[in-house]
Amino acid sequence: MVDAPQPPLRVRLDGEALVGNWRALDRLSGTAACGAAVKADGYGVGARETVERLAAAGCRDFFVATWAEAAEIADLCVGASLTVFHGVREEDMDVALAGIARPCLNSPEQVERWKAAGGGACDAMVDTGMNRLGLSVADVRKGLLDGLKIDTLMSHLACADEPDDPKNERQREALEGLAGRTGAMRMSLANSAGIALGKKYHFNLTRPGIALYGGVPAEALAPHIRQVAFPEAQVIQRRAIGPGETVGYNAIFTAGEAMELAILNIGYADGYLRGFSGTGAAHCGKADCPVIGRVSMDLVAVSVDACAEVKEGDWLALNYRLPEASAQSGLSQYELLTGLGHRYQRLWHG
Repeated sequence: MVDAPQPPLRVRLDGEALVGNWRALDRLSGTAACGAAVKADGYGVGARETVERLAAAGCRDFFVATWAEAAEIADLCVGASLTVFHGVREEDMDVALAGIARPCLNSPEQVERWKAAGGGACDAMVDTGMNRLGLSVADVRKGLLDGLKIDTLMSHLACADEPDDPKNERQREALEGLAGRTGAMRMSLANSAGIALGKKYHFNLTRPGIALYGGVPAEALAPHIRQVAFPEAQVIQRRAIGPGETVGYNAIFTAGEAMELAILNIGYADGYLRGFSGTGAAHCGKADCPVIGRVSMDLVAVSVDACAEVKEGDWLALNYRLPEASAQSGLSQYELLTGLGHRYQRLWHG
């Protein structure tokens, strides 16, 4: 059997930046412990590689969305805390009762299911205004969680990236009002942006996600966060076009003069979405190589007039610092990161 060649796409991942981001968020969390959301395969960069590095740096609380995600990293979390945000469906009960992670109970049905099975330690989510997952404040006050061994009582901020939104304070007060009501060992509210809201939002545990991986959901975090993911694509072809020639689907770009293009092996099937058409760029050394025309499923054209040395087989790095790439493309920083697909070779250093 012939071994497949390395793919023409790669994403370089900076482990030192990842750890540095967690340490910065840990400092900003003050006396609260700082955990790490590693759901969606570590926001697309690799959950196992992320957990290995953050656990070595001192992180002791990890969060995933599903039990399948928990099973993939459970062996790395021995001696640490691992929580499944989505709780327990009926079909999750066997693996949940095996104790590889704690469920975060989100509904009265999940609470009753866990109680009936004699489940052990758990977490619980209270809806304080997100209207997504979570138990009502009223049900918690009435004793719905009585009899459970709750490690962390948590809620989730809807508008943490808007620091002046009064909803943040209303949610904080709602969670704080449950202090002592459930016997929970800890309380938790702040995600990445929530950490920037200040000490009273930190409670006992913060749960950063996007900021660990280079996202900046709040301007106050910008000085502390470094880029982690650096996508690169290989040049398939260099070509010249003349004045008046068009490029790509629907001919949305027409050359005003002779120019040189490099065709890159990347497209919207790889998470480099059409929002980058005419707005994104790669770079060659210090020179920008703007995206020309429409992003295709597997191909992108960039101008390499400033890079005479670029040729077939070379690698160009995409401009992908998340705040700037989000502004260019109209996509959220979360989409940009989690959308990096399976075609990429992931290369960690540090």
